[in-house]
Amino acid sequence: MSWREYWNQDTPIYVNARHKSVHYELIARQLVAALPPGSPAVLDFGCGEALSADLVAKRCRVLHLCDGAELVRTRLAQKFGLLGNVVVMAPEQLGEIPEASLDLIVVNSVLQYLSRADLDGLLATWRRLLKQGGELLIADVIPPDVGPLTDIAALLKLAAQNGFFIASFIGLGRTFFSDYRKTRAALGLAQYSEADMLAILSAAGFNARRREGNLGHNQARMAFVAMPNNSPSP
Repeated sequence: MSWREYWNQDTPIYVNARHKSVHYELIARQLVAALPPGSPAVLDFGCGEALSADLVAKRCRVLHLCDGAELVRTRLAQKFGLLGNVVVMAPEQLGEIPEASLDLIVVNSVLQYLSRADLDGLLATWRRLLKQGGELLIADVIPPDVGPLTDIAALLKLAAQNGFFIASFIGLGRTFFSDYRKTRAALGLAQYSEADMLAILSAAGFNARRREGNLGHNQARMAFVAMPNNSPSP
């Protein structure tokens, strides 16, 4: 099973509906705060179910929601299909976006599931899609020294703050015995140091810096802001 196949199903990653809702609303509000001024054209690559994408779409001229899982795209289309400025697409459809037309590309909690070859190919594509001065925001990058215990601690803190603390223990137990743990053991997760990420982005033609603050609840993970190197430095 590939990671793409794994995500094309209901998974035990969220301990309950409350956890899922809190997660996506937090991400959406952080994305709204990160949007450039005006009415930007935005791509959220690997967006997942993006339950609160309407909050982001209100600030955008167009919001492309891109995910590799057909099940996820179906749910996105059902939830946001009536919003005139939301486009649901598969990664294979990125070529339908005009070159140099996007103000912001968001890639949150995706890199850990990509091979290095896939990442290099996508970086070239994202660079072509960004207009001069546009930004690439890569978030939730896992450093080599951050493991499952750190992730569990971050989840428990979020759960305590949002009313699903007891449910989080049940969910963690369910995840331990789930296909996610087996798939993670078989496929692994890509991890990068800050220096690694800056070097990869530079080699791909970006001026990049580490962002102050990750997207989401886990601040042990990293985020980066990058611009095509023919644009002003971020």
